[in-house]
Amino acid sequence: MKDHHDSGPEGAFEEDSLSLGGAVAMGTGVMIGAGVFALTGQLAELAGPLFPIAFVLAAIVSGISSYTYVKMSNANPSAGGIAMYLKQAYGPGTVTAACSLLMYISMVINESLVARTFGTYTLQLFDAKDEEWLVPALGVGLLLVAFVVNISGNKLIGRLSIAMAFVKIAGIMAFAGAALWASGVRLDAPSVSDTSSLWGLLPATAIGILAYKGFTTITTSGAEIREPEKNVGRAIVISLAICTVAYAVVALAVANSLTIEEIVQARDFALAEAARPAFGDTGVTLTVVLAILATLSGIIASVFAVSRILTMLTKMNLVPHRHFGMPGNVHTHTIVYTIVFAMVLTVAFDLGRIAALGAIVYLVMDVAIHWGAVRYLRDELELRVWVPVTAIVLDTLALGALVVTKGRSDPPVLIAAAVCLVTVFAGERFFLQWKDEEPSTTD
Repeated sequence: MKDHHDSGPEGAFEEDSLSLGGAVAMGTGVMIGAGVFALTGQLAELAGPLFPIAFVLAAIVSGISSYTYVKMSNANPSAGGIAMYLKQAYGPGTVTAACSLLMYISMVINESLVARTFGTYTLQLFDAKDEEWLVPALGVGLLLVAFVVNISGNKLIGRLSIAMAFVKIAGIMAFAGAALWASGVRLDAPSVSDTSSLWGLLPATAIGILAYKGFTTITTSGAEIREPEKNVGRAIVISLAICTVAYAVVALAVANSLTIEEIVQARDFALAEAARPAFGDTGVTLTVVLAILATLSGIIASVFAVSRILTMLTKMNLVPHRHFGMPGNVHTHTIVYTIVFAMVLTVAFDLGRIAALGAIVYLVMDVAIHWGAVRYLRDELELRVWVPVTAIVLDTLALGALVVTKGRSDPPVLIAAAVCLVTVFAGERFFLQWKDEEPSTTD
């Protein structure tokens, strides 16, 4: 049906401009850009020797969660993705607006996570490891490159995503295989000397979910993907499967190459350090180059997707919009807002805090998606209700564990998350009430 495609008069969304392969490349691009390179050390810090299991548990949670998204995308593929799904369930009110904005924020947080990862890995090529200011500076530079690519059009993004996805997946699997071969493959169960690793497994799983949440970016391309009623769901499933295999192999390789203490010490660039024992500085260099390619493609794909969410929210009159004298259409402006927001987060937060904040915001939104589907759309979507209910339970357990852990170790993260949630819900409620009382204006 034509109304499935929100192309709009401004031509922001080009129908049939993304193939199934391009959509898969986009999803894996976002996931691998953040997951393997940024989060391996974070998970090891929380779960100790059980961190490979945390990756697997996060894959299981994300796989169960994807059921609802696939059902919704098959029923109504849209450029608005999450925003349109929430509107189907809750109507055009505060819950839809606020939770859609939370999805937007979680994706921008993810972009800042990837940007800082880019800066951290790039510094490993130079004798400048003490120059901490270079990490956010390099991250900001990466975001500027992503801005230029994204204003160049969908076809360029699709080609870049496919090419880079192939290179980095092949490179990551080669790295993992070589590291396993050099260190000797050990598949025995990890030993746990105390209960701290077991207690850390749930919060590590919550952080690990960020490594897979990139599948949701595919839902924002329903207006561009060919045969979206079939291919959006297929792209989600294929992307999750590819990344699950890649993460499992890489986690095993890192666990075989480094001790937990070494992984935690190098938590922001753990994969580079994992290459050092077997391959020396050459292995570190090759891993860093691979990380640069992965983070670049991840940022490009993420900006492509997240700007669509904000554009759709603007078209749905769920968020305010101002041109501020900028040329171009609304979609161009949302790319600018997204890049600027990501730059601010890149400068303001370190990797650990970015990851925790992103996980909290995302899990709250994810619960809202599943509850809305169960409460209001179960018959329309022909849901097997136990699947989204299971996703809600698992999300809640992971979120609760993360909140407790960060409450003990890093309370400012919880304060930032609480301020974010309250501001979004209160701000959206105020805006929607004001919009109903006053005529809309645009610059």
